[in-house]
Parts: sequence; C-alpha cells; structure tokens
Amino acid sequence: MARPTLDQRLDALEAEFAVVEADLTEAASNNDGGRLRDLSRRHRDLVPIMDAWRAYKQAREDRATATEMLADATGDDRELLREEVDSAAATMERLEAELQTLLLPKDPNDGRNVIMEVRGAEGGEEANLFARDLFEMYQRYAARRGWKVEVLSFDESERQGVNEASMLVKGDDAWRRLSIEGGVHRVQRVPETEAKGRIHTSSATVTVLPEAEEVDIEIDQNDLKIDVYRSSGPGGQSVNTTDSAVRITHLPTGIVVAMQDEKSQIQNRARAMVVLRSRLLKAKQDAQEAELSSQRRSQVGSGGRADKIRTYNFKENRVTDHRVEGLTRYNLEAVLAGDLDEFTDALLAEARARQLAGEDEGLR
Repeated sequence: MARPTLDQRLDALEAEFAVVEADLTEAASNNDGGRLRDLSRRHRDLVPIMDAWRAYKQAREDRATATEMLADATGDDRELLREEVDSAAATMERLEAELQTLLLPKDPNDGRNVIMEVRGAEGGEEANLFARDLFEMYQRYAARRGWKVEVLSFDESERQGVNEASMLVKGDDAWRRLSIEGGVHRVQRVPETEAKGRIHTSSATVTVLPEAEEVDIEIDQNDLKIDVYRSSGPGGQSVNTTDSAVRITHLPTGIVVAMQDEKSQIQNRARAMVVLRSRLLKAKQDAQEAELSSQRRSQVGSGGRADKIRTYNFKENRVTDHRVEGLTRYNLEAVLAGDLDEFTDALLAEARARQLAGEDEGLR
C-alpha cells in the first residue's frame, strides 16, 4: 500500500484536531482529569502543526490565484503578480520545511515531568564534589527555563559533595531538553585535596527518567519489600531518632529506591514510589523498543571516564560535548551557572537533522 502524501497526513491531522477540540470541551465539563490531561497534551502537539498547515494552504491558494491572473496581465500588473507568485512560493518552501520538522515522530515522553538522578562515579570524593556541581547546575538551568524543581533526595558526602541526589523537574519542555543530559560527565581540574596542584580526571553520572503516573504503571503491593530505618547523614551518623527512612525493593525487577530526606515515613515512602514508578516505566519502554532493560544502563554505561558525553575542563575554561562534532565552548563558568541552552539547542538540532535525513516526501 502506498504511503499517504503529506497533504493526506495533514488533512487527517486537521480532522483529528477538530475532534480533540470538541473532546476537550466535553472532558472539561465532565471534570475528567485524566482524559483532560491527555487531550490537552495532544492539543498542544497539534496546534503548531495546524497553524503551519493552514498558512501553507493559504500561500498555495495565493500562488495559484496569482499564477492564473498572470496569464492575462500586462505591464506593471504582470510584474506585481510575478512578485506575488515568487513571494507565495517562498512562503510555501519555508512552511514546508517547518512542517517536515513538526511531523517528525514525537518522543512518547514529551510533555512529561522529569526525574534527574546524579551520582559521583570514578574519582572518589572529587567525583562527589563534581556531582554536586552538576546537580546545582541543573537546578540553575531549571530556574532559567522557568521550570519548577522539587529535590527528592540528597545524600551528602563527607566533604559536602553528593554521593547521589535526585530531583523532580516540572515543565512542558523539561523532558525534551533534559533527556539528552543522561550519561557520564567528565571533569578535569585540580581537586581541593590535591597538594601538588596536579589536574585529576573524575566523573559523575546523570540519569534522566520520565515521571510516571499511577495510570502508566500498576504496581502490585505484594511485589514490594519495604524496609524502614533511621536516617543518616555524611559518614553514617544518625540524624533522626525515628525510623523515618524508607527503602523499597521491587521484587520482580530487583529495583531498589531509598528515601530519607523527609522527617515523615509516609512522605519518604510517597517519594520513593514516585521514583520507583518512573524507573519501571522507562524499563518498560526500553523493553518495548528492544533496547537495554533500564534507562540507567543505557545512559550511564559503566560510569567510567571512557563513556563520557561531555567534558568540563577548568584549566582551559572549556566545555566539550562529544556527541556533536565541534561543540566546544570556552564559557565553563556560565555553563555551571545554568547557561546550557547553546548545548541543548545544538543537540536537538543534530537529532532533528538525523530524523529529517530519513524524510524524502514533499508536499503535494
């Protein structure tokens, strides 16, 4: 069966858009929160496509009208009509390129909130210190983008780095921009503990998960092993006199989530379930795509320095992303202050270019 032309695809989307708008009104009047959320997400995806498609059809109509009139025109009128034809054709070309991009396959997690986990990897306490730098960098980036951040856990190391920390980031485009941050981040600098001023190389890992909702993943309580214990601070000292910390083990998969930052056992359990549900969702998605069985393994590899996606060199004030050729900037301080858009924009553009390379249809 022949593939539908882009005209046919866009006509079908226009029909779907009309249905979504009608269903949105119905869901709002029925106070159907789950359906309203899903419809709103789809409506948000379709709006820019419909805007471009309607503008394209208008430009195509304008070109056809001007071309028809051009056949009988003379003198100055003919020149003006020729300009109209050229202008409409240029508009169509621009909108066609825009539509090609808008119609690329969507990441199923677009629009979801994000859970980010940062851990020190190779390099001992220097890795933990760098992990804290990264964690704070992403908090600052979120503030720049207007996203909301909730710290879920923060396990501070002995020298005020972090063994591991996690946060929930809420924003419409948070997943699209943060999902590409998952992997091994390498730092090259003189550690605070280095007496001879030698540069060391250390690494930290970043894992990015889409927040899962209860409707996405059903968890059988019989599949959970829940342990409670007293919270501890750096070095293992007890910081709580009650058993408020919670460790949840999902027995079928072996996934373990521990939370201890809240004083209430109920709050720590709720946070642990948020993270567990998100890890199970990503593992499920990875399995469906016949990829690795968990987001952690696919993003961070072994955690070794050779698996790096980005290098932060303090001596040279340099940040290099190893996934895009030539993506090196000498603005390390600004990057750590949360100025990441230049990197995320370049990575997103590279991804779009790869997708577009497989699109060979034109508008008909």
